[in-house]
Amino acid sequence: MLKFFSMFSVVRGYNILVVVIAQYLTSIYILAPNKPAKTVLFDLNLLMLVLASAATIAGGYIINNFYDSEKDRINRPNKSRLDRLVSQNTKLSFYFVLNFSAVIMASYVSFNAVVFFSAYIFGIWFYSHKLKKLPFLGNITSALLTITPFFAIFLYFLNFDTVIFVHAIFLFFIISMRELTKDLENIQGDIMLDYQTIPVKYGERITKIMLTLLSVFTLVPTYMLLYKFEVGYMYLYFYFSTVLLLLFLGILWKSKRKMHYLVLHNILKFIIVAGVFCIILIDVSLVLNRI
Repeated sequence: MLKFFSMFSVVRGYNILVVVIAQYLTSIYILAPNKPAKTVLFDLNLLMLVLASAATIAGGYIINNFYDSEKDRINRPNKSRLDRLVSQNTKLSFYFVLNFSAVIMASYVSFNAVVFFSAYIFGIWFYSHKLKKLPFLGNITSALLTITPFFAIFLYFLNFDTVIFVHAIFLFFIISMRELTKDLENIQGDIMLDYQTIPVKYGERITKIMLTLLSVFTLVPTYMLLYKFEVGYMYLYFYFSTVLLLLFLGILWKSKRKMHYLVLHNILKFIIVAGVFCIILIDVSLVLNRI
């Protein structure tokens, strides 16, 4: 039982569940708004894409855990002790099984899906092995890899509405802020293991300035989604997220310890998770009429 929880911790099962829910809600409310919800929910091709995404993400967490094991012992000692209950060989075996399963499930959809997920798997490995230790490039790559599963279903539905790209830009900025905040939170381990992250190379003040600029940039897609596109009652979410970002900035410039950065990280994580479940606010009538 402890090994089960250890592996669940390694693959971040709770994060994967959120991604699965987000993919389905995005499909129903944004990518295929004119299709009956049942048609989308029981679309076998979509299910294969979602499962392939989940398997690839789980494999990504495993390989990331493998390369970051020493750093996690410094930054997250309690989680690291739980993660070490499963041997590295077992983790790597599970990593290959998950990636192979992802490609098999993608092959059910199309050859293009196989190419997409093969590239995604390679991108995650290359990021964990090489790019993660580099400033700027590591952060940008991490943010792009995080939103990549949504491009899988985006390409499946072939919906090229501008509003979808604006949503993606908003999410990209928030995730980029989260990655920078994680670097501040983990600065001690990064210094000891020579990870050249932005806080390590340029200092905490420059990192805080960058976070402030990203917060300002986030206002651009927020404004467009509020005043240029129809987002239904989801406007409440964007107003609320703006308030949280102001709170984030207020805490950021007073933060000096790891605990402060953990609070900031959780604020951004809440904005992301809340955004997933608030997708239904785009058209509340779907809850009653389309199912």
